[in-house]
Amino acid sequence: MTDMNIIQAVNSALDIALSENEDVVLFGEDIGRFGGVFRATDGLQAKHGEERVFDTPLSEAGIIGTAIGMALYGMTPVPEIQFSDFIYPAFDQIVNELAKFRYRSGGQYPCPVTVRTPYGGGIRGGHYHSQSPEAYFAHTPGLKVVVPSDPYTAKGLLLASIDDPDPVLFLEPKRVYRASRADVPDEAYRLPLGQAVVDREGDHVTVVAYGAVLHEARRACDLLAENDISAELVDLRSLVPLDEETLLNSVRKTGRLVIVHEAPRTCGFGAELAALVAEKALLHLEAPILRVTGYDTPFPYTLEMQYLPDALKIFEACETVVDF
Repeated sequence: MTDMNIIQAVNSALDIALSENEDVVLFGEDIGRFGGVFRATDGLQAKHGEERVFDTPLSEAGIIGTAIGMALYGMTPVPEIQFSDFIYPAFDQIVNELAKFRYRSGGQYPCPVTVRTPYGGGIRGGHYHSQSPEAYFAHTPGLKVVVPSDPYTAKGLLLASIDDPDPVLFLEPKRVYRASRADVPDEAYRLPLGQAVVDREGDHVTVVAYGAVLHEARRACDLLAENDISAELVDLRSLVPLDEETLLNSVRKTGRLVIVHEAPRTCGFGAELAALVAEKALLHLEAPILRVTGYDTPFPYTLEMQYLPDALKIFEACETVVDF
């Protein structure tokens, strides 16, 4: 076991994937000798060679289009989009090509591409380096969407994503790239996609989160405990496939639900979670479902911390549903 941050855990996973499978290749903007803007691929080109870890032109559509071609010819590409905000030029390639190959070929041509990209705010990146685009892609059949929250989940979920025969969008919470630390096994391990975990047990309210805001939710649960409110925290880990059973079992236990995510509220992934619970656990609810989210505005620069969900906002939402 080694104490790692998320960057180190991602680097370790990529190193293992390259060592285990000669068909794995990494590429993206500045990921080679420079090691990526966040240094997630630092040292990997020197170790595994320029043919397996290499830089690309500044063309996101070209990066993903190249990855699709490689995957269809038997390789296992792991492209990086430098910031998730830059993924939109590749939207057509991801949604209309990558996600559809298994279906359109009757299962003959899986397309195992894992697209890594840092997402979310909290680093004073402004409008174009802080967005949370997960809902766009969770809406796409054929595409898996995975969001780790800490170093342990980052390594295990990334290795599982690279092994998966289907395309995966792997969203890395850059706000806690270095802030979140944990003991991580040095050897390879995989965490199953589509399996949420109960991060802490509770009785009065279920809090659901993923990615960087999980850490804010943990702080909120501590505040709630000081006020005699027992919150159960669920870390989704992956949005598609979604672990409905863990979520529904928790809501049936507590009777209340607060959903947290960074993305804007309207049509955010929290709306899908709320609809699911309303359909399948309505009679267990003792209060309305509340969402603590970003606002329906472009991501602000000067008001960044006011925009993002924090422990106090989550605490207040939980108090509201418990007192309903």
